[in-house]
Amino acid sequence: MDQKQRERVALFRFSVISDLVGSVRLERGDQEQLVRDKSLRQWHIPGSNRTRISASTIRRWVRLYEASGRKLASLYPVNRADRGRSRVIDEETAMSLIRLRREMPRMPVKNLIKVMDERGLITPGIKVALTTAYRVLKRAEMETPRVTPADRRRYEAEQPNDIWQADVMHGPSVQIEGKRRKTYLIAFLDDHSRLIPHAEFYPSERLASFLDAFRQALLTRGLCRKLYVDNGAAFRSRHLEFITASLGMALIHSRPYVPQGRGKVERFFRTVRSQLLAGFRGTTLEELNLALGCWLRDQYHQRKHSSTGQTPLDRFTQHVELLRTAPANLEDYFRKETRRRVARDRTVSLNNRLYEAPVELIGRRVQLLYHDHLPEEVEVRDGDKSYGHLVPLDLNVNCRVKRRQNMDRIEAGDNQQYHGGKLPFGKQEVS
Repeated sequence: MDQKQRERVALFRFSVISDLVGSVRLERGDQEQLVRDKSLRQWHIPGSNRTRISASTIRRWVRLYEASGRKLASLYPVNRADRGRSRVIDEETAMSLIRLRREMPRMPVKNLIKVMDERGLITPGIKVALTTAYRVLKRAEMETPRVTPADRRRYEAEQPNDIWQADVMHGPSVQIEGKRRKTYLIAFLDDHSRLIPHAEFYPSERLASFLDAFRQALLTRGLCRKLYVDNGAAFRSRHLEFITASLGMALIHSRPYVPQGRGKVERFFRTVRSQLLAGFRGTTLEELNLALGCWLRDQYHQRKHSSTGQTPLDRFTQHVELLRTAPANLEDYFRKETRRRVARDRTVSLNNRLYEAPVELIGRRVQLLYHDHLPEEVEVRDGDKSYGHLVPLDLNVNCRVKRRQNMDRIEAGDNQQYHGGKLPFGKQEVS
């Protein structure tokens, strides 16, 4: 399992335990009930065909996370000592069982094992237990679950910043850089108070626009505990998963084609269309966002909400002591991450630019953390150690810099005679 696969598993494990390790502490009985509920759910587990997680496994993940000082690295999987080998039956026997099941779909599993033994399909020395056969077949076959009515209930977060709902609305066309282009409203709504931590129209609904709005929301209203989004491509980004997990937030996706869980932000969008856009007469993106900001500040946040009986701003500020402020280095959490191998000449390529890495990193595959809009600030890391920012390559400067190897030879003498500051013919060093 490579580093990216291990990271995906760690992010998944954090999403499972996020509401068990949040800042709001649960009573022991509530915590145990939540663990039991999670163990009964079906999950899409990265790198596994299983769909269930045992209660003991969930408790172990919580213990590991807490014992490490709440570090995401504690949830990275540890490679098995017997990786690549089955601990019960070998791969050939398992595949023979699956093929035989396809030939005889109605035969009891106990009889399948007997037929396999009679045909010599079981590897010598292997004993196929009934429970093992059931487990192999369950992983290989797709079972059709019974369709039951969905249990949908209205809910409301108990405190401000417990849950933020986020979504994108198609906006009007305006003038952007001299061209008429469509806009997209990206908005975040606090489930408890209905306050809008941040909303802004963008010319694109891609991940970069969403992350810009998300960063401004965090700077303005602090850190939320859960972020509830849909299944769009931007919301399924590994970059977004890493940001939320690193900040201690749970990233929750609604089920495909079931938007009912995000009804509050959908209701906000209807209000925007009927009250703001219906009377908007501007022509540019700047005018559109200025009108949105004024409307939020002077009208939406000051008007009593029909469901809560309070203004969003009053309800949000009732429990200021529960709000978590964004860290001073919040910008660092939004950096992109990639991996590169340092060439023999110490260079690293990123976005068609060359940088120089420290000598000790030559030949190593390192982690680069960067912002697209700050090409001069690219941090290089190897494991848990940071080597600071890379230096943009300057070929003219390098032409005048003596290499360390040359300086060591000069200091040691190397049994060579120098004439006029140069090595004898045939011993010249190229810088």
